[in-house]
Formats: sequence, structure tokens, C-alpha cells
Amino acid sequence: MTESVTLLAWLLERPRQAIVALLRDRPDLASPVPQNTRILATRAGSRTSVARACDRLNAFELAVLEAAVLCEADTRPATRAGLAAWFGPEVRAEDLDTTVERLRELALFWGEDPYQVPGAVREVTGEFPAGLGRAVDSFAETDITAELAALDEKQRGLVETLAAGPPIGQTRDAAKLVPIEQARTPVQALLARGMLLRRDEQTVELPRQVALAVRGEYPIGRVSARAPVPATVPRSAAEVDKAAAGEAMTLLRHAEAILTTWSHTPAALLRSGGAAVRDLRKLVKELDVDEQRVSLLVEVLTGAGLAATDQDAGVWVPTTAADGWFAADPATRWATLAGAWLELPRLPWLAGLKDAKDRAIAPLTEELHRPLAPESRRMVLEAIAELGPGTALDGPDTLIALLNWRTPRQSSKLRDKAIIETIREATALGVLALGACGTPGRALLTELDSAAAAMAGALPDPVEHILVQADLTAIAPGPLEPELAAAMSLVGDVESAGGATVYRIGESSVRRALDAGRSAAELHELFRVHSATPVPQSLSYLIDDVARKHGQLRGGMAGSFLRSTDPALLAEVLAGPAAARLELRRIADEVVISPAPLVDVLDVLREHGYSPIAEGPDGQLLDLRPPGRRVPARSANRTHRSQPEPPDPDRLAEAVDSMRAADRAAAAKRGAAVAALSGAGASDTLSATLSALRDAVRERETVWVGLVDTRGTASQHVLVPTRLGGGVLEGEDPDTGEATRLPLHLITTVATVTD
Repeated sequence: MTESVTLLAWLLERPRQAIVALLRDRPDLASPVPQNTRILATRAGSRTSVARACDRLNAFELAVLEAAVLCEADTRPATRAGLAAWFGPEVRAEDLDTTVERLRELALFWGEDPYQVPGAVREVTGEFPAGLGRAVDSFAETDITAELAALDEKQRGLVETLAAGPPIGQTRDAAKLVPIEQARTPVQALLARGMLLRRDEQTVELPRQVALAVRGEYPIGRVSARAPVPATVPRSAAEVDKAAAGEAMTLLRHAEAILTTWSHTPAALLRSGGAAVRDLRKLVKELDVDEQRVSLLVEVLTGAGLAATDQDAGVWVPTTAADGWFAADPATRWATLAGAWLELPRLPWLAGLKDAKDRAIAPLTEELHRPLAPESRRMVLEAIAELGPGTALDGPDTLIALLNWRTPRQSSKLRDKAIIETIREATALGVLALGACGTPGRALLTELDSAAAAMAGALPDPVEHILVQADLTAIAPGPLEPELAAAMSLVGDVESAGGATVYRIGESSVRRALDAGRSAAELHELFRVHSATPVPQSLSYLIDDVARKHGQLRGGMAGSFLRSTDPALLAEVLAGPAAARLELRRIADEVVISPAPLVDVLDVLREHGYSPIAEGPDGQLLDLRPPGRRVPARSANRTHRSQPEPPDPDRLAEAVDSMRAADRAAAAKRGAAVAALSGAGASDTLSATLSALRDAVRERETVWVGLVDTRGTASQHVLVPTRLGGGVLEGEDPDTGEATRLPLHLITTVATVTD
């Protein structure tokens, strides 16, 4: 029998860079940094760490690990030939060798053929590795092929089902064993033949030998060493980017509308943390979209830090960051939203589904929190991006198959649905388009600023003209320049949006522009300058007609006042129902005052059919529309990763050097005669330690140094001291010659190492 090698002994012999790579690929091993290789080996063989590593193995890597368990490599070395015997003829030798080497890099395998695996692997792979049950000694003399041939169709079907795995089944027919001649069901007959094992009164198990006979030349099952290739459809990269830009424009329009609505009419905050259903349905109606899209939008806006709760008022409102977002260019605004979605530790698509109590899950509630969401999202997007520019998925099924091969331990029906929903959400945000990952989406996976630049290149150039129609609509044939877009939003209502935006101009929208301080002359000039078509006479008449009645009443700050050059109009107001409500009092032929705020006076008069406007002390028109509520901006959501972030390569290399130094120190203490230097090991005084170290520098003696850093972490070092001064001990590693610097005030123990 081949002699076993422990994981610790194998790790001690591994090259420095191999240990650095191990800590990089299994970041949980480096958090916190192990003090020595013994601790690293213990941690690498623990069930928790092995399970984390296995979660990232692909289907073939996991199959090789299961084959090692079937070879009992967790208790004794297993040969490469023994591993190969478990795989079908389509698995090539180089594929198996490459995978074994990868598992060795992860310390899930060790040795040089034969190999061993950590004992925790058997726990992680489960009771039935590769879907195989227990081996039964009684089958040693049994011709299983002949036994299988003697089974009828139903018995054979049951055996084949269990052979595919898992090998156990629940049945009431296991309650009592009967002779073969009394068997009435396939289970009873198979139990009588010994082709099934009875685990308890309701459970049967298919013996491993029977399953292997059914599987034939595929002992571990049909598993491919190569990833499945998704079905694709060719697209034009320019076409994909154009479609993505169109989705981005729609996204921005909807996001702006929600922030504007919540500025003036905040959504009520529920005790569960979500937004009130009536407020969300109001957004559904205003945006003319479904509830699923509104859920996505509000989740992304809050994830980006553009909206948050005002706990004191119990409402959802925009934050101060929203003002800066509104002022940014469209590409930057898109990148902010898309980046927030990519790193959002929540699943917006769960909103509307039923929870464990059969209640609908509301957006913005804690039920949507999923720390692994960003990682899963990236996995889907990166798989699509790998297809290449202009290459689109031909449906999600083949992508699901690919991701289930890459991470089989994470596969489930919920994960399959999550993949489909991720594609839908990414398309709604313009990250994907036409089933492909466009240039902005690819950039988003690497760096946010480059994503904004890519989207800027995909978005059509802003236009400075509109097309005014005879039916009082104005068509913007593309994204408008910011100033023109603001003016059109003021004077018109968006009737439809897309590649082109249609504004409907009516009496209420013109009055809104006049209320905001625009004059009739300015509105005429707006359409004269920016319309690429002749301005219809009906639009000019509409503006003049609204303006003629607009502003005949002017309000000021007296409490507030009203003035008009038409005394009869003031008399009409004083005689109407608004006078008592506003406590109006005439102080001159052309002036009426009220104790109510001016904004309330104007609102009440408008309710009664008048068209007053506000003016300042200088007689200029004022825009008294409320600016909207804001709460202080908060930091946006950050990714919560399933594993600790790996340290940078330099820190990993330093950690490995520290571990190796501790290994040598421990070996020196165990294997060599260690004598205290001038009592330094027993003395707690700094002077004794300094004296001992000066002697070591002078004699060039190898010493063992123990120290505790500022965080309380103990470490050991073996070195040849070369210099002592400035509060630092300098020395060289006796094996590698590498320089070492240790702070004197952290040194706790000094001893000489002698042969």
C-alpha cells in the first residue's frame, strides 16, 4: 500500500507562489491570515472551507472529486487510473489531468499520483456521491447482468430511475418483506430478488453494484468535461448598442418621473419598510408600465442613493443626491442607475410573489434582501458578454444549462428563474439588448466611468429642434438639449416616448408655463426658434388666448395681496365664495389683501376658475411651485459577497512569507537544541533583550524571535541578525537570504538555535 502524505506535509513542500495562488483562489483561507502552515492546513480541510471551494467547482471538477470519494481517497491514496475508471469513454486523459491539477491548486487534492482528498469532502458531497448508494458484499458472486435481464418492464424502469440517482425512494411497499412468489408490486419483487435494500419501513435503496451495471460504460454518469455551448443568434453590434440606448432613454425618463412625483407627493412608508401599494399603483398609472417595472425602478433608485426614507415624516422621498443626478448628462445618469443595479444586494423581481405566509412581497421590504444577488447577476452578464459583441442568446435555456454546468451546487429551480429575471431586468436597464451584451453593458462589468463613456457613444446626439404639428403636438426626433427639454416639459405633456418623444400642448400645459414665469412672447419665440416645421396658427391662438386671461390678478406678500387693473374683476372676486375662505379685504380700487400665504391664495382662486399669477416686489413674475422634498443623501448599497475579498498579491505574498518564517521557527524549536541568550527568554526587560541581540549580531548566530503585533497576533521568525538600531532589528533569512526588519518593542522572546 502506498504511504499516505498529510495535507500539512504536502503544503510545506509546495512552492511559495502555489500557496499565494491558493490563498487567492480560496480567499476564506486568508481571512484572517494563518499564523503558520499548520493552521492553513487545518482551515483548508475544514468542512466549511471545503464546502465554499466546492460551491465554485464546475460539473466535471465536482465529478472528479466525487470519483475520489468513491475511490475512498479521503482515507487512503487513490491512483489516477482508479479515478479514470469512473468516467466514460468521451472523457479525454488530458481533461482529467487538467482537472486534477486544478483541484491540487485548490488543495482539494494533494499528492503526485496517488492522490488524497480532505475527509470533509465526503461530508460535502453527501451520502450518495455521484448518486450512488452503498456497495453490498453479497453481490460478489452475483451475475447482476443476468438478474437485470430477468426483470419485467416496470421493475427495470424503477431500477433505472434509482440508478440515475438519488438511489433511495419512499414507498409503503417496504413495510414487509415477502417471498418472490407473493410479490405484488415492483418494489416487493426487487426486494425479494435482493436488487433493492430495505433501509426502513418506508425507504428502499439501490445497491451501488446494481446502479453501476445499469450505467454501463458511464459509472459516474454522463458528465461532460467541456462546458455546453449556448445557442446564439448573430446581431449587429451597432444594432445592439442602438437598442440599448433606447432602453436607457426610457429608463431615465421613468426614473425622472418617479423622483419628481416623490418630490411633491412622497410615498407613504409602511411599517414593514416598503412603500404603500396605492402610491406604487399611482406610479404604474402615471408611467403606463406594469408593477414589475415600477418595483425595479424604485429598488434601483433607492440602491443608487437617489431616494430614501424620511423616518420622521414616514415617507419615501428623493435625497439631495437626486439634484446632482438631475444635473448630470444622460450617460452618467444611466451609469449611476445601472451600476447601482449591478451591485444591488436585493432581488427586485421577487416583489409581487408570495411569501411563506402567502402574502405578496412588497418592493423596498427586507424580504427582497439577498446578499449573493450581485455575484449571481455578474455571473449571468459575464456569460452573455463572453459570447462576443453582437452575439445574442437564442433564448435563456442554453444559458441556464451553461451556468448549471459551471456551478452545479448552486443550481435550482429558483436559480433558473433568477437567470431569466436577471436577463429581463438587464434588458429593461439597457445593459442587455436584443439578447446580447452591448458595448455599454460590457464596460459596466469592468469600470463605471468607461460604462458612461460607452453609453454616451451609443446615445444619439442631442437635437435642438422639434416638429410642431397642426394637432397641437410637438415631436422631438431624439433626445433634446437639456434647456430645450426642460422648456418642452414645462409647456407640453409627454404623450408617448421612445426614439422620439411626443408632447401634447394644451391649455393646462400653457398655463403651467405661464405660472412658472414664462411670458406669451417667450413661448412664441420658443416655438419659432426650435420648430423645424411652420408653427400652426392654432398654437399661436392657444398661447395668446390663455395669456390674455392669465395674470390679470397679481398676488404679493402682504400676508399676501391681489391687485388688478380691472376693479370690476376684484369686485367679482370679493363677491365670490373664495373671499370668505381667504379673508379678502379691499384696501384700494385695484388692491385686495389676505392674511393667507400667497401660494394658498393663488391655489384657491385657481380652484374657482381664475388665472392669477405671482409677482415679486419688483413686479417680476415668480415661480411658486414647490421645489420638492429632500432628505440627506446616504451611501448607496454595496455588494455583500459570499466570501471575503482576497487581499492584493503583495499582501498575500507577505502573508506566505510570514507563515513560512513561523514554520521554520517552529521546526527549529522542535528539532534543535534551543538555548536562551543571556537569559533573554526568561527576562521581561528590554535591556536584557537588547544585550542578547547585540551578542547575536556580533557572533552572527541564528536566533529564534517571537513577537506580538499591535493587534495581538503572535508570530515567530528565524533569522541571522545583521544590525540593531533605530528601534529595529534587521536580519537575513538563513535559508533564502531575504532581509527582515522587526520592531524591537514588539519582540517578546529571543533564543539561539544550535545544532
